[in-house]
Amino acid sequence: MKVDSKNVSQNLGIHQSKTKGLGKDIGGDSDKVSKGELGSSAKVDLSSRAQAMQKAKEIASDSSIDEAKVARLQKLIDAGEYKTDASAIADRLVDEHLSTF
Repeated sequence: MKVDSKNVSQNLGIHQSKTKGLGKDIGGDSDKVSKGELGSSAKVDLSSRAQAMQKAKEIASDSSIDEAKVARLQKLIDAGEYKTDASAIADRLVDEHLSTF
């Protein structure tokens, strides 16, 4: 069978007509779901990864960022004047990693 836009639209139309009444056959809750009327019995469990992503989004949207400090540090970095102590950073990373055990 040759696949072209006409065949795709015909098959899509057949699929839509077959699935049109499925929500009513299952109990008619599909309309309630779309309107948010199911009540308190609906429950969703988020995976730990989804929870972590949600927390990251909340942190990213937090407006407590010190814009002046960020601008000052950006100028220092751009000028090549921002100095770091690699040894101190490595020590903190190791300490942080060990504290998770």
